[in-house]
Amino acid sequence: MNSLKKIARGTIAMALLLWAPATQAQTALSRLMGGNANSPIAQAVTVPPGYITYYISGTPSGPARPDLPRTDPARMGDTPTQTTSSLNRLRDSLTQLGLTFGDVVKATVFLVGDPAKGGEIDFAGMNQSWSKEFGTAAQPNKPARSTIKVAGLATQGALVEIEMIAVKKAP
Repeated sequence: MNSLKKIARGTIAMALLLWAPATQAQTALSRLMGGNANSPIAQAVTVPPGYITYYISGTPSGPARPDLPRTDPARMGDTPTQTTSSLNRLRDSLTQLGLTFGDVVKATVFLVGDPAKGGEIDFAGMNQSWSKEFGTAAQPNKPARSTIKVAGLATQGALVEIEMIAVKKAP
């Protein structure tokens, strides 16, 4: 039994010795791009040790036409308008944390079917607005992202809500 314990300890020690240099070698974020170079998202993002993680709550858009009643579908705007508004509000949150869209590693987009499109989500319209912030010459970093069709959101008339995870190298 003692020999098995010694072997186990030796195996654990060897694994730790081999693991330490590998983790120290990776000090930068890694983004795996998918097969479509024009896609505004990464297939995967790897975050090595030494980064602080920020979880940004789901953020709907503000009303495009606050002068209209809450029950008026035009009050919130269409999917591209709401995506832009939501991203602007998220940018404000990121800025308060000392972050930018370049620090975002994962996003989840919740889309409601647009009544003006027969209840279908406007995925292309969302991506059109999304692509103005991610994968551009000014901000080339692309996060991993999921997009989910939902029956509804908490904000009346909302078609879009986005949540994010961002990271920044610890000081």
